[in-house]
Amino acid sequence: MNEAEVKVLATTAMKTVFEELAPRIQGATGRRLSASFGPSVQIEKRIADGEAADVAILTSAAAKDMAERGRVLAPSLTDIARSSLGVAVQRGAPKPDISSADAFKAALLAAKSVAVSKPVGAGLSGAHMAKLLRELGIAEAMAAKMKYGAGGVTGLVGLIVARGEAEMGVQQIAELKAVPDIDFVGPLPPALQAVTPFTAAVPANAPSPEAGRKLIAFLTTTEAKRVIEASGLEPA
Repeated sequence: MNEAEVKVLATTAMKTVFEELAPRIQGATGRRLSASFGPSVQIEKRIADGEAADVAILTSAAAKDMAERGRVLAPSLTDIARSSLGVAVQRGAPKPDISSADAFKAALLAAKSVAVSKPVGAGLSGAHMAKLLRELGIAEAMAAKMKYGAGGVTGLVGLIVARGEAEMGVQQIAELKAVPDIDFVGPLPPALQAVTPFTAAVPANAPSPEAGRKLIAFLTTTEAKRVIEASGLEPA
């Protein structure tokens, strides 16, 4: 890894945040940003496999688990943001009513196709949606309509919707907002919502742990929190 860089491995929901903050991160750390994104479960595996990075941003549960296993430095654990799930449709398409659990259920059943992340290995939103479909009693009715994104930057649900391969998409709001050619409808109704907290940490094998700590500290500033909120996340 280039010693003039600060390397970040982060959940895909943080991609827009880091793209916006990259120039300011260089000012805060004295190093250029080198960032790689993917579903939290994949980031966790990369760190567990020994990939070097100065900062990791994972689900809070995964970060705490990795701290207990000595993969990240426990004192560096810092809550960064919370992520909720939302709905998007094709650009210019009518926006369905998703204001209640019953309305959301009706919108799913009325849609000809619905894109979500794969339930296994592509992010927590896909697993949550699979659970919701079962709880709403419509898993069987929806099976033939579902389109699955692989997760990560190239597997965003919004890209499936933007290509016209699905009428409606459900994923983390920040990931939906990262795709420009779709219309955001709104968050899932509270009764069906899943909020995922994200935590930053310095990996135990960080080449530049001090730069990692500086970057994490910057992510807690008012300036960074404004960008986090604008991306569709809730600052911690």
